[in-house]
Amino acid sequence: MKKPALILLLSSLLAMAASNPMAEKEILANMSAYQEAMIHNNAAVLEKLLSDDLSYVHSGGQQESKADLLKSVTSGKNVVTRLEFSDMSIRIYEGATALARCRVDLWHSDTNIVHMNVLHTWIKRPRGWVMVARQATRLLAK
Repeated sequence: MKKPALILLLSSLLAMAASNPMAEKEILANMSAYQEAMIHNNAAVLEKLLSDDLSYVHSGGQQESKADLLKSVTSGKNVVTRLEFSDMSIRIYEGATALARCRVDLWHSDTNIVHMNVLHTWIKRPRGWVMVARQATRLLAK
């Protein structure tokens, strides 16, 4: 009796993080659009990609709402001249939640470069995937 229940539980857990190539493709497209919008200060694109209840945490610990982030991007307070993602992995849970983990190298200028590990959380809403959270951790220099 215990063995079938354990098999059922393990199967359920594996199914929760099952591969979903279409959703992964959509998340990759959104990550690319987010990347370009941050570099080019495109508030209109960010408005569509970011959830109204966004929790955006920087590698220094500062937290911003969607409104805060849009203001810092459009005002020139947060300058991003280059942004690169690498080592990305995407996990889709139950078809409606996605975690995109990657290394991010962010240039504020030629001499001010931040290296981070970042976790982006996306939720599938009727209008498509939107980012609901971002958590960044600065990588220590070696």
